[in-house]
Amino acid sequence: MFQARSKRVLQSTLIALSWIPVFLTINNNVVHIAQVKGISMQPTLNPQTETLAKDWVLLWKFGVKNPVNLSRDDIVLFRAPTNPRKIYCKRVKGLPFDTIETKFPYPKPQVNLPRGHIWVEGDNLFHSIDSNTFGPISSGLVIGKAVSIVWPPSRWGSDLKLSTGRDCISKRAIPE
Repeated sequence: MFQARSKRVLQSTLIALSWIPVFLTINNNVVHIAQVKGISMQPTLNPQTETLAKDWVLLWKFGVKNPVNLSRDDIVLFRAPTNPRKIYCKRVKGLPFDTIETKFPYPKPQVNLPRGHIWVEGDNLFHSIDSNTFGPISSGLVIGKAVSIVWPPSRWGSDLKLSTGRDCISKRAIPE
């Protein structure tokens, strides 16, 4: 009896352990839940400054490094071009071949986005380190696209496409 029970426990443990690589693969390449910190995306994300509550978002990772799978006003998490250990959360404002009207501190009034690059900005215009600071980012730095808020429950159903930042800043260009 003891031997049969230990055999079942061992078998159950091995089955559970065999699912770990599957879970890690899905978490690293398909979908992930990420915490968004900071005020650069307020009021879209983390609107409660007095409670210090942080939003958790469902992050879609599959195929987002290809700019074809991104749209203007998508919210993306990406590695900072100046420090790959930092992760930023910003809104896509321009796609490859767009002409973008920049703002201070960017050194030029307009920039043409090259192939494979996007322009990102925070919704909180006065508290955001974004493309106006470091320029267009390579789409290869994108980690994932926020598709919905999963925590806190009071924020379920929030429309992440509603931009409260600058209105349209791009002039769509046709690639040559």
